[in-house]
Amino acid sequence: MAAEVIDGKAFAADLRARIATHVAKLKDEHGITPGLAVVLVGEDPASQVYVRSKGKQTLEAGMASFEHKLPAETTEAELLAKVRELNADPEVHGILVQLPLPGHLDSDLVINAIDPKKDVDGFHISNVGLLATGQKSLVPCTPLGCLMMLKAHHGSLSGMEAVVIGRSNIVGKPMAQLLLGESCTVTIAHSRTKDLAEVVSRADIVIAAVGRPEMVPGDWIKPGATVIDVGINRVAKADGEGHRLVGDVDYASAAEVAGAITPVPGGVGPMTIACLLSNTLTACCRARGLPEPAL
Repeated sequence: MAAEVIDGKAFAADLRARIATHVAKLKDEHGITPGLAVVLVGEDPASQVYVRSKGKQTLEAGMASFEHKLPAETTEAELLAKVRELNADPEVHGILVQLPLPGHLDSDLVINAIDPKKDVDGFHISNVGLLATGQKSLVPCTPLGCLMMLKAHHGSLSGMEAVVIGRSNIVGKPMAQLLLGESCTVTIAHSRTKDLAEVVSRADIVIAAVGRPEMVPGDWIKPGATVIDVGINRVAKADGEGHRLVGDVDYASAAEVAGAITPVPGGVGPMTIACLLSNTLTACCRARGLPEPAL
């Protein structure tokens, strides 16, 4: 039997609608509009497209969108001054500095200059530490989206065995922490894991976030497992004309074995911006001492 397809696009649309409802309530009852500020340094085409999409979806949710586009030659001092300005702005509840930054800028320094309470990417070292110790934090958007879809599909994840393939600070490590928080038994695997196929085959949940096209074949997947494919890779089409997007999992073979699977595109990707909006709403409520919405 073919796997159930977990439709991230539909899930994200529903989440954005719920966020918009809460934003409207905040405006009506408290006169508050959550605000998201995005800082883009340079002219990276992919980043420009992503920032435009963020701005559009922010406005559609009823939030205030503040875009700050800085030239590629912006100095570290200038960028840090912009971050300090946004930290101090009461209309801004979430701050995102679009990565990657030009090579002459220290990404870690810039990220850690953001007020942790406005760090809606969840990358600040304070939020990383809070998540690792099971405390209230702002959580990186992509892992948060994965967890939301998993909980919507399974309900409780308690006792399930999960394998996270990938150990990045953006996805792999925070994903593992979130799964531990749900009482999963978690293994973090990566490109140097010995007998990776055997490790993956034990998992009730597989999170693939390693950045290698179709690295995980279907015969690694435990029958009935849930597969969340975070990878987005451009590969040449078979006829050599143009490219297509594929994940880190060989979708065709995995879908024959898995119980449920996210497609690429249309799976995890749409959830990232939706969770960015969710984090901005959460940050706004915390800043004003209001109850956090249960999204």
